[in-house]
Amino acid sequence: MKAREMKDGVYTQFARIGKAVAAPKRIELLELLCQGPRTVEALADQAALTVANASQHLKVLLASRLVDAQKQGLFVEYRLADEGVLRFVHAMRELAEARFAEVGAIMQAYLKARGKLERVSGEELMQRVRKGEVTVLDVRPELEYRAGHIPGARSVPLSELKRQLADLPKNREIVAYCRGPQCVMAIEAVELLRKRGFRAQRLEQGVMDWRARGWKIEKSASED
Repeated sequence: MKAREMKDGVYTQFARIGKAVAAPKRIELLELLCQGPRTVEALADQAALTVANASQHLKVLLASRLVDAQKQGLFVEYRLADEGVLRFVHAMRELAEARFAEVGAIMQAYLKARGKLERVSGEELMQRVRKGEVTVLDVRPELEYRAGHIPGARSVPLSELKRQLADLPKNREIVAYCRGPQCVMAIEAVELLRKRGFRAQRLEQGVMDWRARGWKIEKSASED
């Protein structure tokens, strides 16, 4: 094999990753899988896809070895192939945010429409959690919380927040987080909490950001 043949062969393999993430919905599916394993039905629902379309996207991700699939009873469960894929997805998002002002502009337009929400950095939150200064709410679905959450966080899914308001302390600041910068569950949670008289802020980072930085996360005993 000549040097040029070797290089062309290697870069062709590299390009398989680029092709796999060339579709916006496949990136969204990967971000969802960064929260924990999911069935195709659950992924389709959360990504606003038909099951058939979600299956086609997942086949591409499987072929590129970014995800794995395992039969679980009557369903097929998908998960990231390994932690390296999570770091890749996180790095891709950070690169896009740094290179394309449009990412920030889109998010700012959305936030402006909802009212200004103060953000708390992951590093700052970690210190405040360790000092016991804030109550941290994970407002993702409970399944995602069990798969991995920020240490000390309490699971209060957004769908259950109204019913659990009476159990939350009004004399402590509350910080809510969800899946990451493009997730709106924490935004909606903070809006509700503030309307009900709580001091609440949104943590922009999610568990994917936590893991990508090598910070500790907690899992429920029932999770692998």
